[in-house]
Amino acid sequence: MTGPRVLIADDQALVRAGFRLILTVHDIEVVGEAADGAEAVTAARNLRPDVILMDVRMPAVNGIEATRQILATSPGTRVIMLTTFDLDRYVYAALAAGASGFLLKDVTPAHLAAAVRLIGTGDALLAPSITRRLVERFAADDGVPALHRDLGPLTARELDVLTLMGRGLSNAEVADTLTLSEATVKTHVTRIFAKLDLRDRAQAVVLAYETGLVVPGGTDRS
Repeated sequence: MTGPRVLIADDQALVRAGFRLILTVHDIEVVGEAADGAEAVTAARNLRPDVILMDVRMPAVNGIEATRQILATSPGTRVIMLTTFDLDRYVYAALAAGASGFLLKDVTPAHLAAAVRLIGTGDALLAPSITRRLVERFAADDGVPALHRDLGPLTARELDVLTLMGRGLSNAEVADTLTLSEATVKTHVTRIFAKLDLRDRAQAVVLAYETGLVVPGGTDRS
């Protein structure tokens, strides 16, 4: 089999079995399953998967806390959150905790396989505009973990790029807005990730809001 090695964490056995079958048919290796967050943490430590399909809502240890624990010790692992509806406040919390994207549980087999392969390459799964909608709805909610990054290390141009990323613009759109080449924008994005210890674009959008660089429904910070 080719592609990333996958761990499936969901408290519903039928969901785990269905996802395992789909991924296997698409020649993606499933190295293990977990029925709750605690099992997911243990399995991730023992099996070292490249990608984890993680249910947001599980008994005992939920998907958010499991994601936080796993990424604290295995920062190279990519986590895709599984949910039943896209504007789930727990999905936003999971993104802030380090998840690289989310999928609805009614995802098509082809989309599931493509998403797992994409995440395995290190890219964020979801469009920044979807992340932005999540952030705009839930960023002010109490109890949602923040990234707490200091933007001080960024240059003025990097702040411009991060602001536009926070608004949901693609690299091509950022390049057009700032009159830069797309290659230059990609370089800025790479440096932003390195300086702020961000895993991917989804987390960058969350950060732009939580630091006040981009304000939901308001004027961006100058």
